[in-house]
Amino acid sequence: MTSTDSSSPAPPTVFIVDDDAAVLNAFSRLLRVSGYAVRTFLSAQSLLEQDITDLPGCLVLDVAMPGLNGLELQQALIATHGDRPTIFVSGASDVPISVQAMKLGAVDFLTKPVDDEVLLSAIRVAIGKDQQRRGARTELKVFLDRFATLTQREREVLQQVVVGRLNKQIAADLGIVEKTIKVHRHRMMEKMQVASLADLVRMTERAQAGGWVATKVSLPC
Repeated sequence: MTSTDSSSPAPPTVFIVDDDAAVLNAFSRLLRVSGYAVRTFLSAQSLLEQDITDLPGCLVLDVAMPGLNGLELQQALIATHGDRPTIFVSGASDVPISVQAMKLGAVDFLTKPVDDEVLLSAIRVAIGKDQQRRGARTELKVFLDRFATLTQREREVLQQVVVGRLNKQIAADLGIVEKTIKVHRHRMMEKMQVASLADLVRMTERAQAGGWVATKVSLPC
C-alpha cells in the first residue's frame, strides 16, 4: 500500500477563461494531451469566485468577453488573488489592446485561431515565470523567518557584513569592541544558517530582489 505525500506541491494548472465553449474544449484537449492540468471557465466572474491564490500555473484569457473583459479580469485577479503570468487571446489583431496587455505584464498576446505549438510555447514560458516567482517568494520567506530570530545588534552586524565592512570597522561604527562583533557575527551566521560570507551575501541579495528592504532605522521583525 502506498501513501500520498499531502505536503507535495500542487502541479501547475492552466486556467482558461473564454465565453466560447468550443474554444475552451479545443484548448483543454490540447493541453491535457500535452500533460497539463486544466481548469476552464466560461466567464470572468466564474473564475473570480474561485480561490486560486496558492495554485501554481498560468492564465489564458480571452480579451473580448461579456461582463469583465480579459484585461479587466487580469486587473481584478491581481487585486484579489495576486499576480500570475497571463497569456491573452483575441479574435482580432488589435494593436492598442495588445500593447495594453503587455504593459500589464502579459507573457504573450495571441490571435485566434491560435496555432497549437505557439500556444504551448507561450504556456511553457508562462509556467516557467510562475515557478521563478514562487521560488523567489519562498526564498524571501525563508530569509525573513531567519532574520526575525536575530537580535537588533545582530541585524546591524548583518547589514554591515554584507556590504563588505571589516569587523574592526563595524566595531568602530557601533562603538563596541571587535571581539564582541565577532561573537555577534558568529551567532548571526548560525541563525541565518549560512556557512560562509558568500552564502550570506547571495541570500541577502536574493531577498532584496524579492522585495526586502533593509534600513538602519526600521528593520522587519
